[in-house]
Amino acid sequence: MPIDAPKPQCPRPRVWRLWPCLALLIALAAPALFCHAQAQQQPEQTQPPQTPAQRPRRVTPTDVLPEDKDEIYRVDTDLVLVDATVTDATGRPVRNLQAKDFKLYDDGVERPLAFFNVERRGGVKRPVAVVFALDVSGSMTGEEMARLGNAMRAFSERLVDRDSVYAVMTFGMRVHILQNFTGDQRKLDHALARLAREENGLSTHAYDAVDDAVRLLTREAPRTRERQLLKRAVVVVTDGFPVGDTVAPDTVIERANAADVSIYTVTLPSFSRLLASTETAHAPLPTPLDVSGLVEKTGGTNVYATDKDYEPLFHALAEEVTSSYVLAFYPPEEKRHDGRFHTVRIQAPTGLAVRQSRPGYQSNKQ
Repeated sequence: MPIDAPKPQCPRPRVWRLWPCLALLIALAAPALFCHAQAQQQPEQTQPPQTPAQRPRRVTPTDVLPEDKDEIYRVDTDLVLVDATVTDATGRPVRNLQAKDFKLYDDGVERPLAFFNVERRGGVKRPVAVVFALDVSGSMTGEEMARLGNAMRAFSERLVDRDSVYAVMTFGMRVHILQNFTGDQRKLDHALARLAREENGLSTHAYDAVDDAVRLLTREAPRTRERQLLKRAVVVVTDGFPVGDTVAPDTVIERANAADVSIYTVTLPSFSRLLASTETAHAPLPTPLDVSGLVEKTGGTNVYATDKDYEPLFHALAEEVTSSYVLAFYPPEEKRHDGRFHTVRIQAPTGLAVRQSRPGYQSNKQ
C-alpha cells in the first residue's frame, strides 16, 4: 500500500513578535485617553454654579428716565421727588429756570440732581389730576355754592390745553365722591349741578376729606401718565374751620408728602370769617386750617376769596397748580432705610422765593 507523502505545513504567524509593538502603542495612547476622560468629567465636578451678573446702578437709571430724557416711564422707589414753585418779588411764578439754577440739600449736604422736569417738555404740557374737595356744611351759603360751580368751570377751562382729569367730592358731616376722575367737561358740569348744601350740618370734616382725596389720587391717578410725570393736587374750598375730623392734620400732611400731592385751599367768606375790606390793608384773620401747615408743608398755597373774585381767583389758582418744577435725587445708601426723617431744602437764584412740596422725606426701616 503506498504511503502518502506528508503534506507541506504553512508557517504559523509569529504573533509573539507583535506584542512589543502593541504594548508600546498602548503605553503611548494611555495618557492621552486618560486626559480626555478627565476633561470630559472636570466641568461636572469642579465648575461652581454661576450667578447672573448684576449691573451697577446708574445715577440716572433707564427705568426712571428714557434715553432722550424728555419723559418718565416710572418712578424708582429710592428716588426722592420734590415739586418746587419759584416766584419773583411780586409773587409771579418764574418758569424759565434750568437745572443748573437750582441747588438741593439733603440734611444740609448738597446732592446732585438725578432728574429735573419742567412744566413743559418738548411742546407737551405736564398732565394734571385734581380733586376738588368742596365744603357743603351748613356754614356755606347758597350764593357761595352757585358761585363756586362757576369758578370751578373757569379752573378746568384754564387747563383745557393739557391732559387733565378732575374728581369732585363734598364734605360736611360725611365725605362723598360726586364724580370720579374724568376729562369730560359734561360729566364735571353734571357733578357741579348736583351740589347740595347740608342745611343742618354740625361738622366740617375738612381733614378727613383731604385724606380721602389723597387716597383717591394714589389709587386712581398713577404718578405717570402717557410717559410724563403727573401733577397731583387737591383743591379744598371751605370756610376754613374744620370740626369733627377723625384724621389728624399731621397724618394728612405725611400721607400727602408720601403721595407727592400738593394741597391748595380757597377760603370763602361765609358767616364765620372776617375779611379785610378792599379799602383797608388788614389781612384776613387766620383760621385753624391756615395754621395747621397743611398748605405750606405740601407745597400748595392758600388764597382768600371775596364776594366778587371767585372766577379770577380760580384762574390764578390754575396757573399756580401748573407752574412747578420737579427735582429728584438719590439719598446715600445709609439714609435710604434708616427709618428716620431727613430734611430737604431747594435753593433758587438770589431774589427768588421757593415753595417746595415737602420739607423732607421719611425713609423706610428695614
